[in-house]
Amino acid sequence: MAESKRMPSSAINRAVDYVFGRNSLIGLASLMLLIISGYATWSGMQDFIVGVSQTPGSQGRSLGGGISVTNNALVVAIVVALTFLMWIALRESFGANRSLRDRLIMFPLYLFLFLWSVGFGYGFWWSLIAGEEATKTSLAGLQEDARDAGQVIAARLDAVKIQLDSVATWSDGQMTREETSGGSCGVPSGAGRGKLYNSRKTVRDSIASLRDSVVSAWLTPTQTELDRLRETAATLGGTSVEERQRLFEARASQIRQAARGIAARSNELGTSTANQMRGLAAAIAIEPEKPGFSCYDPTLAQRLRQAADQAEQPAVLKLREAAFTEGPAGVANAVKNLWENLGAYFAGAIAYVLSWGGVKTAWTSGGEPITGRDMIALLATLGIDLGLFALTALNPPKAPRKEFSGEERRQIEDAISTAVARAENADMEWVRRHFVYHNKASYLVIPNLYSCNPEDKVESSRGLAMNQLAGVLDDMGIVRWPTGKEFLQLRKDEELSSLTDLTDIRRKRLADLQKQGGLKLDEAKAKDIAEHEPIRNHGLYSKAERALQIAGWSEAARRDIEIFKLEDVEGLTPLLDALNRTRLGGNGSVPTVERKG
Repeated sequence: MAESKRMPSSAINRAVDYVFGRNSLIGLASLMLLIISGYATWSGMQDFIVGVSQTPGSQGRSLGGGISVTNNALVVAIVVALTFLMWIALRESFGANRSLRDRLIMFPLYLFLFLWSVGFGYGFWWSLIAGEEATKTSLAGLQEDARDAGQVIAARLDAVKIQLDSVATWSDGQMTREETSGGSCGVPSGAGRGKLYNSRKTVRDSIASLRDSVVSAWLTPTQTELDRLRETAATLGGTSVEERQRLFEARASQIRQAARGIAARSNELGTSTANQMRGLAAAIAIEPEKPGFSCYDPTLAQRLRQAADQAEQPAVLKLREAAFTEGPAGVANAVKNLWENLGAYFAGAIAYVLSWGGVKTAWTSGGEPITGRDMIALLATLGIDLGLFALTALNPPKAPRKEFSGEERRQIEDAISTAVARAENADMEWVRRHFVYHNKASYLVIPNLYSCNPEDKVESSRGLAMNQLAGVLDDMGIVRWPTGKEFLQLRKDEELSSLTDLTDIRRKRLADLQKQGGLKLDEAKAKDIAEHEPIRNHGLYSKAERALQIAGWSEAARRDIEIFKLEDVEGLTPLLDALNRTRLGGNGSVPTVERKG
């Protein structure tokens, strides 16, 4: 009745501990992190498949027999299975009483699944944190490259214009010279407007016409297109990812086509102008008395050739790739970038930490900077999985506890009853004397069967009965043989001095009092204290020897003992129940056991 009255209070305590206890809160936090990790991995993996696939993500796969499953459902199933496997591998790596072989198998599996989770989880977090900003940056970078290219073309146009102005100025000066004093065409001539003056005027008019043509047909239109290119905006509209992607691709294509069109037309007009300049230079480079001579001016010819070389230089465009980094396409790009530059990401993070923030930028293999948003996305996904790792290491799973059915409980009782019946002059109280508690664990201690006195039939029967009982309990998983490491630790405990011995404490205290003159002892008492030996530490072996002494074993049997550690099985209630069963005897006496044969 008393036990039934305590049940509600015990149940309430368990409920409170379940809700607010440390283990429960750690378990709840682990569950939340596991859900977030699974969702991020699923989202990243789903978007990655959609981003790199040419077929719709909802397309089904046939399993045969008219059964099909969509790609979405397949991805969900895979992610759930692998996330659960990662969780199991992590728990088994830190679980109590797992063998080294099991840990060496499970921990590499966890690391593999950890990298898998981080890879696809990074795609999700990167798209969420940096996708839209990276899209704007990518488009702005393309525009910047186009504008830089435009500035190069504009500078080239200015240089050509300066060259043409210089040529025109020289030609005007030579024409004035020919009119006022003559001699500008490489042959002696007087002032006035004669034949050579007319030739010089023709050259001057050709150059002026060429300059006006270049300005009207090349420089001015190209400059107008460059001004329009500079004014192109980088903002994107659209209410959905698909619409924004279409606008992005259209805008990027527009910028590329505009820049390439300007460069192509500029190069074409530059080549045409250069040909005209070289033709004119060839005409005025004909020396006097040579066929085709009209007006010989090598300086003007040289300046025309220089202007032609300047006009003919092609405009080289270097436009970076613009990538849309939102939605599935962004996730796919982020995941591929992470795997291609995993070393660069971690090296950049380590360099940043070791330099105390001095190294602020790392670079990918493609020459792109690794930004703060990239590192934040990586830390977000790492933080979740590292949080799971830390919580599991902080609160590792306990060893599995075996539960016994009613049949197994009866088997325990029968094994103990049989041992009591076969041990001569033994009873249940005698069996209980073989159980010892030491340092957070309970042990079954028995003498080594070989050490039992063969001349003593009672001790021999008892030794055999207890040996067989230990074997049965071991087979049932109730007790186990300690490990070699545990044996060495128990032996070491026996070799230490007792930390609870009062001898040294009393000696020091008495010595202090005598120095102070506060205590006087007679000679016999002082000698007794001085000669009293400190007690060594009595560990499990000493306790086992004394327990066997209490149970009535001989000195030879007590010197060679065997110990079995009781496993954590439901608080050992099956074994304790069996040891306390009153049906084995109301006062601990042995019941009558029928013997056959």
